[in-house]
Amino acid sequence: MPYGYYYRYFDPTYILVLIGVLISLWASAKVKTTYSKYSRVRSMSGMTGAQAAERILNSAGIYDVRIEHVSGNLTDHYDPKNRVLRLSDTVYNSASVAAVGVAAHECGHAVQDQKDYAPLRIRNSLVPVANFGTMAAWPIIIVGLIFGSSHFLVNLGILLFSLGVLFQLVTLPVEFDASHRAIEMLGSTGILYGDEVRQTRKVLSAAAMTYVAAAAASILSLLRLILLFGGRDRD
Repeated sequence: MPYGYYYRYFDPTYILVLIGVLISLWASAKVKTTYSKYSRVRSMSGMTGAQAAERILNSAGIYDVRIEHVSGNLTDHYDPKNRVLRLSDTVYNSASVAAVGVAAHECGHAVQDQKDYAPLRIRNSLVPVANFGTMAAWPIIIVGLIFGSSHFLVNLGILLFSLGVLFQLVTLPVEFDASHRAIEMLGSTGILYGDEVRQTRKVLSAAAMTYVAAAAASILSLLRLILLFGGRDRD
């Protein structure tokens, strides 16, 4: 089917974008409702996210990572370049099982960094090329379409977009492993007890679904590009 069909009539590949949007919206709603539920459950230890993070890092023999407060809601992240663990407004001073779980998850990334966890290294190395690929893909594809015979530019654009998809896929094992480490460390350090661990696991599982959704949406978008433009050499 000629690619021009998609522009003259309804583009059926938009259904792929719609599916990706719906998956992302579902995952976002899931993590918000789950976090909201368990952010109202105070941990028996009474430790805040910042205090829990400090104990976990020290128990792992990590003393050179600073713990800082960062504004925003669930903007928590570990910065491997500057060796800083940043906790958001809803986590830093909160003693809920949800906040402690998120703090522990970010500590999981610090432990990955300490142990030279291969998927984390691969993901970090992909950041610049993935960012460039995501930004440059569509402009290059459009230029290729303007110069109708430039199949090379169109294919190059698709290849660059695939770098962003690769980044999303590599992110999955990194995030799941960080959550697994978090649950283990929360139990071994005595920060959470009994049912609190199960509740925190629910929070981290919901958060992990946002990464799964992002990967799925990226794959669907790549598939759409391939369906639209990947077969132009055969037209």
